[in-house]
Amino acid sequence: MQATSDMSLISLLVHASIPVQLVMLVLLAISVLSWTYIFSKRAALKRANEQTQRFEDDFWAGGDLSVLQQSIATRRDEHGALARIFDAGMTEFIKARRVSSSPDALLDGPRRAMRAAYQREMDALESHLNFLASAGSVSPYIGLLGTVWGIMHAFMGLSSMQQATLAAVAPGIAEALVATAIGLFAAIPAVVAYNRYTNEIDRLSIRFDSFIDEFLNILQRQVR
Repeated sequence: MQATSDMSLISLLVHASIPVQLVMLVLLAISVLSWTYIFSKRAALKRANEQTQRFEDDFWAGGDLSVLQQSIATRRDEHGALARIFDAGMTEFIKARRVSSSPDALLDGPRRAMRAAYQREMDALESHLNFLASAGSVSPYIGLLGTVWGIMHAFMGLSSMQQATLAAVAPGIAEALVATAIGLFAAIPAVVAYNRYTNEIDRLSIRFDSFIDEFLNILQRQVR
């Protein structure tokens, strides 16, 4: 192990041992994917909140529900998750009314259709959150693996030296600490984003649940 006076970050990365470099590359890949999902999920949730608010305003404006449903059916992607849940329930209600007059039968179909649509929308909103959770929990341990190897490599190099000095062991310890730092750099944003996005998705879930109950109450009054 050759001692070096250059302790810059680039030098430490270049002169790190192969296992530590591999650990750093893995952490870099995790970090890049995490930031990609963080930005894409941020945009998706912002769009979902805006579309939900816009649909709620249209729904509670008091217009004809059949007209609203027809406008949504032609451009389902533009109206958002809550509009698609409403469309699934309204479509099933119209079909059920053609074949049955029983209040229970008329409401059971829309309820099941909206619950199925609700689950699909929640699955879409929660996509990639598992990766952020895994990145937040695993990255520090991957960095720790690089740290342990770097320290072992530094002290093993001392066995071939006649005189052990701080200058000789410092590069190996430094590269080990860099691995830890990169692991934390990959983990912290992923954990923060996961917690924030989970909270936002939970709030949307509550709004969807409330709408389903309220819409079913409206349909129930229509079949009496």
